[in-house]
Amino acid sequence: MQIKEIIVVEGKNDTHRLKRFLDCTTIETGGTGLTSETMARIREAQKRRGIIIFTDPDYPGEKIRHMIDKTVPGCRHAFLPKAEAVDHVKRKVGIEHASKEALLEALREVRTVIPEEIREESPGWLELHEAGLLAGPGAKEKRRKLGEALHIGYANGKQLLKRLEQFQISRREFYDAAAKLEDDQS
Repeated sequence: MQIKEIIVVEGKNDTHRLKRFLDCTTIETGGTGLTSETMARIREAQKRRGIIIFTDPDYPGEKIRHMIDKTVPGCRHAFLPKAEAVDHVKRKVGIEHASKEALLEALREVRTVIPEEIREESPGWLELHEAGLLAGPGAKEKRRKLGEALHIGYANGKQLLKRLEQFQISRREFYDAAAKLEDDQS
C-alpha cells in the first residue's frame, strides 16, 4: 500500500513499523518538543503532498496532534485505538506496537478537519449528554467506543464535541454509531 501524503509520527520506531507494511514517507517530531524546523518541514509537506498526523493514542501524542493541527491547517488525521497500540510486556503505548491490520485500518479511515466556515451542524452538548457520553456511569468507556467506531480517537467530553465538529460527523452518523454501541451492550 502506498501513501501519497507524508505521515507525521513521533519517533523512528514508528517510522520503522510503518515502513514494514507501507510505501510511505514520514516526518518524526521527536516527541512533544516540536522544533520550529520540524514545524516548517510539516508546513511545507502539507503544501506539497498533504499531511496525515498519526501520533500515539496517549496524552503526549494528542498534545503533538493538537499543536500541529493548530499551526498547519488542513491536516488529515489517523487514529489508532489505545488497545491496538499497547505492548503489554513493556507496558508502553505507541504506533510501533500496533499490528499491521490495525495500522492499515487506521490509515484507511483517515479523517480531514473541515474548515469552520463550511461546517455543517454536528451533534451538540445536549445530544452527547442524552447519549450518556458526558457524565454518569460508563461515560468514559462510551466515549472511547464511540471514538473508535467513528475513527476519531478517544476524547473527553469537551474534546469529543470539538472532534465531531472538526471532522463533520453528521447527526445521522453520530446516532447510528451511538445506536450500534447500545445494541452491542445489550
